[in-house]
Amino acid sequence: MTPERFQRITALLDKRQPDLTVCMEQVHKTHNLSAIIRTADAVGIHNIHAIYTTESRWLSGGRASGSQKWVKVTEQPDTETAIAQFKQQGMQVLATNLSDKAVDYRDIDYTKPTALVLGQERDGISDTALELADHHVVVPMFGMVESLNVSVAGALIMYEAQRQRIAAGMYDKPKLDAKIRHQMLFEGGHPIYAELCARTQTPYPPLDEDGQIMASKQWYQDLKDKYHELPADKKSRRVDFTHTGQTFEHDPSAFRDAIGHGDKCN
Repeated sequence: MTPERFQRITALLDKRQPDLTVCMEQVHKTHNLSAIIRTADAVGIHNIHAIYTTESRWLSGGRASGSQKWVKVTEQPDTETAIAQFKQQGMQVLATNLSDKAVDYRDIDYTKPTALVLGQERDGISDTALELADHHVVVPMFGMVESLNVSVAGALIMYEAQRQRIAAGMYDKPKLDAKIRHQMLFEGGHPIYAELCARTQTPYPPLDEDGQIMASKQWYQDLKDKYHELPADKKSRRVDFTHTGQTFEHDPSAFRDAIGHGDKCN
């Protein structure tokens, strides 16, 4: 990992807001999903949630790129379970909906732990989510259209949350759990070694103050031995990131170069 990449990843992790999240309820269009994740990453959201009625996963194959590698996507079985988890974590739950009790999205205090629920493109948010939410929020509109695209509405609300949190100094001090921080730093800075560790069930080694791996020659040798013991299908090009569930492709020769690096260590 270069010093520049280490500094960039460190700066990203320093700004993460673990007490701010988004829950996508049946949002299924790829361009909306990608846009919501991109915005979440931009405002410093570490983890977002997705609720589906089918077993199909939209994040698969080689589609994971950019911000999707840095935002964890947690699939929830249903709306009730998701909102119950948010409230157990002390979060206020917001539902985007035009109703009699809806308030301007800018009137909410986003410095509080917050979960924003976004509804499905065609049918909107579910009755269950509306009933369980603490607040209904709306984006004021003065034109002929009745609603904004879900990713646009979500972006406006997320950036209002960011604005309030910046003003309150909530981005000035790192909040991310040390274990999660190390995991993401290792996987972002050393993706090939991260995947080798995952496939061989090898714990990540510590990193020094510059983000370089601090491991003995024996650690590299053990990793190499475990890798050679893997069945052929575990040495394929498909790479699964443990902190996001994302996948992408790597040249197998990169694995071979990585496990041979230990031969140069003292």
